[in-house]
Amino acid sequence: MHDQTLPIAVLASGRGSNLQALIRARQAGKLPVRPVLVASDRADAPALRHATEAGIPVLHLAPGDFPTRRDYDLALFDRVAASGAELLVLAGFMRILDAAAVSPWRGRMINVHPSLLPKYRGLHTHRRVLEAGDAEHGASVHFVTPELDGGPIIAQARIAVQSDDTEQSLAARLLPLEHRLLVAVTDLIARGRLRLDAQTILLDESALERPLQLDRDGQLSP
Repeated sequence: MHDQTLPIAVLASGRGSNLQALIRARQAGKLPVRPVLVASDRADAPALRHATEAGIPVLHLAPGDFPTRRDYDLALFDRVAASGAELLVLAGFMRILDAAAVSPWRGRMINVHPSLLPKYRGLHTHRRVLEAGDAEHGASVHFVTPELDGGPIIAQARIAVQSDDTEQSLAARLLPLEHRLLVAVTDLIARGRLRLDAQTILLDESALERPLQLDRDGQLSP
């Protein structure tokens, strides 16, 4: 079990709405974490502003300042490690990460992705759902591995696709569930209830047979 609060770092490239959800949950006393760093590959990422306003240390590291993607990723993850973070949360970090940077964080890094993985890895998930005529869409939180959006899936949230949905309306309806899903999974990890053992996700030391599902109350259940 983690003592008191779990030190976490967050990587984000954009608006930082998932970061804000984590910050709000923490401030409300509902999430036992201590954000020690928010880092971004973009100097103008609103996520950095949200972090500064919340009193969280921030870091901007520009990919163009490094000769290769691997050099950038290793430098970024060195700084994350130096922050003292024990869990790394990817919250809209729009980069493919090098395996050499990812591997040391196995079981200690999670990502939120706007699809029902393993469907629709990568970008433009809302468009791809509509083009496929799917009846259901959702979001997933998974442990990160070198395979893009391919790590063990921890939990998912689901919504029905409506006949008049657009990419924008689908994204807007899904986003609040993304927030609740990420907070709920982070909470389980922070309380020491959920961990990755080899390829098996353990919840209260029992193996998960399938991803947890987010219910209407924002709780996760098998």
